[in-house]
Amino acid sequence: MPHVHAASCSCCHPDIRLSRRKFLTTSAAGAAALLATPRLVLAASGEYEAMILACIDPRLQEPVHAYAEKRHLIGQYSQFVIAGAAIGVVSPKFADWHKAFWDNLAVSIELHDIKSIIAIDHRDCGAAKIAYGEAKVADPGVETETHKAAMAEFRKQVGERQPKLKVETLLMALDGSFVSFD
Repeated sequence: MPHVHAASCSCCHPDIRLSRRKFLTTSAAGAAALLATPRLVLAASGEYEAMILACIDPRLQEPVHAYAEKRHLIGQYSQFVIAGAAIGVVSPKFADWHKAFWDNLAVSIELHDIKSIIAIDHRDCGAAKIAYGEAKVADPGVETETHKAAMAEFRKQVGERQPKLKVETLLMALDGSFVSFD
């Protein structure tokens, strides 16, 4: 009966054996690549520019990243993602979530010495509808006012809790364009 292996390992398969020289060469090449890419080796603590507060909606991942890139923030921001973004932080409907955000913001300030927070809400947000009702997002004008009010409350709460932090508030369309409420 032939010998059957459920999984191959370097001791059983001659093509996978890794000599000490090969291991050291591979390790040195990997370390050199990491050192050549400073963003990958930044320490967990240090000075960073901002925290971006964004929504969990998958449609916003690329536009938010593009916004951060345009602002030259890549490698310079922490991110907190929660349904509704600022709405998730201030709406009574999501009260159980609020402590997690404020604790996370305090840690980001402590570890990353961030100078600002950029809150990015978005149009066609399901969390806004859950928090405030369908009538509050029924048309673009009403939707804008709903987000504007939530962002004003967010700005107020940040000012009370972290008065040194600069606050930017944006309402992003699904195409990546935005309105600033600053």
